[in-house]
Amino acid sequence: MVEDASPQGSECPVARTLESIGDRWSLMIIRDAFDGIRRFSEFQKSLGVAKNILASRLKTLVEVGVFDIRPASDGSAYKEYVLTEKGREIFPVVVSIRQWGERFLFKPQETRSVLLDNASGQPLMPLEVRSSNGQKLEPSDCHRMRLVNGVKDA
Repeated sequence: MVEDASPQGSECPVARTLESIGDRWSLMIIRDAFDGIRRFSEFQKSLGVAKNILASRLKTLVEVGVFDIRPASDGSAYKEYVLTEKGREIFPVVVSIRQWGERFLFKPQETRSVLLDNASGQPLMPLEVRSSNGQKLEPSDCHRMRLVNGVKDA
């Protein structure tokens, strides 16, 4: 039996995630939503992306459950794109990408944005992968296991 070559048929969660939200524009839309942007025109103005690309990405993000479309909160005829719980769960992914970029893609004095904790006004601590008992894990400390119907494959 040949495995489905499409990412949506893949057993790999990374492949499926990238198929759903992994392109540049989708992640930038989600980033802007975390910054409070909700309307099509606001996303378009912030990102400078072509309207057809923005419409396509927003449609996909709604279809996969990252956004809900709701009437505008100000009572106008506009619609707003509101992050769902599923969409809000992407926050650590965006923070991780941001922190990697801050660490490796900027010179020390180069202008950049910084994500701050509202309560303390301080930059966030670097994200780390931790074991169930709290120990920091590296890639060599982990392995993949195949589950079939939620059960370890024999």
